Amino acid sequence: MNKVLQKPRLSFWQIWNMSFGFLGIQFGFALQTGYASRILQTFGADVGNLSLFWLAAPLTGMIIQPIIGHYSDRTWNRLGRRRPYFLTGALLSGLALCFLPNSSGLAFLLPPIIVGAGMLMLMDASFNVAMEPFRALVADNLPDSQHTAGFSMQTCLIGVGAIAGSLLPSILHEWVGVKSTAAPGIVPNNLLYSFYLGGLILIACIVWTVVKTREYPPEEYAKFHEPDVETAKKTGIAEFIDDLVKMPKTMKQLGLVQFFSWFALFSMWVWTTPAIATHVFHLPAGDTSSQAYNDAGDFVGKLFSVYNAVSAVYALLLPSIVKRISRKGTHAFSLAMGGIGLVSVFFIENHNLLYLSMVGIGLAWGSILAMPYAILSSSIPAKKIGVYMGLFNFFITFPQIVSSLFSSLIIKNLFNSQSIYGLIMGGVFMFIAAITVFFVQDGKKIQIIEVAD
Repeated sequence: MNKVLQKPRLSFWQIWNMSFGFLGIQFGFALQTGYASRILQTFGADVGNLSLFWLAAPLTGMIIQPIIGHYSDRTWNRLGRRRPYFLTGALLSGLALCFLPNSSGLAFLLPPIIVGAGMLMLMDASFNVAMEPFRALVADNLPDSQHTAGFSMQTCLIGVGAIAGSLLPSILHEWVGVKSTAAPGIVPNNLLYSFYLGGLILIACIVWTVVKTREYPPEEYAKFHEPDVETAKKTGIAEFIDDLVKMPKTMKQLGLVQFFSWFALFSMWVWTTPAIATHVFHLPAGDTSSQAYNDAGDFVGKLFSVYNAVSAVYALLLPSIVKRISRKGTHAFSLAMGGIGLVSVFFIENHNLLYLSMVGIGLAWGSILAMPYAILSSSIPAKKIGVYMGLFNFFITFPQIVSSLFSSLIIKNLFNSQSIYGLIMGGVFMFIAAITVFFVQDGKKIQIIEVAD
């Protein structure tokens, strides 16, 4: 039997370059999560049905990520193993970012709201094509001792990209003078130009990672892992079902945590803009085009930039915190802080105090983007990293689908379409997620080694 070698540790800048593409992905993702509801309302979406228009996005991700994971495990070409996929995803995401705010231009074919929902689906599918291989790339290139550092670096750069993406419409309006209002049914120019820039930045960041990152060729990669001892090979659907059945226990337990975490996050993304506009700024529910509404929407972008800034800083602290209170303890604490942040919005009257709510949400977001993957990557077989990272996405997309189907009905029928209760519901689910963390089996003891300069 061949001796299994330990992967060499990578330097700070090697991990930075490997993760830099995520900055661009999150730049685009921040524009989507912060402003898609606003754009859809501009095109005529009723607040009571708003979450239904988001349904296509997680459905697409549920299908796309396992497929991309499966094939990226088997792709070895001149560009590498994972890089062909996130480069393709970047190009498609850039196109979708340009088309979403221009959906009204296709009104001669279909109603803008239908085109907008389709563009939202295409955008999310493209983000998933780009995003999934990045998670697998960390596990491919780093030894176990650097997994937390690798995912924390990704989370930090995610935060930086999200800050810039969330603030860009406000910057263009307040600093450059680009108009933030438009005729009913038309997306304001500050949003339009932000989406254009987001597409360009996303592609540029991905190209940087493609150029600057090396992947192990198959022969070298095999030296770091146990040889494949399976005797019966399965392909296609049979292999997918076999992987599903043999899903590691830790992955199933993390799935429950992910369900409650991502239900909460999805509630926040869908309901924050209408909730802030009506509950904090006291605007009428049907107002989607006034200067006051657009100012409230821009303020939500500033709030989102704060929680992303907190997550970026917090991500760098995660390896040190994990050494002291464990991965499970770190994640549970972070999720509880997120629950406090979401629920607190209901009790705040001064809109500037909402920045404090974003601190708690930022701690949760930073941990959600790092800790589950650090725990998971230590419990799955090396040859299945891509497909299991893709399957793990089920536990992200499924709660979003459930939320899309039922949260609008709950808000409309139980709370008279008062969107603030969508945030309270998200906070309750975040608390439940914190509790379920303690039932996760994280038995593999990983020595956390600081990243070298």
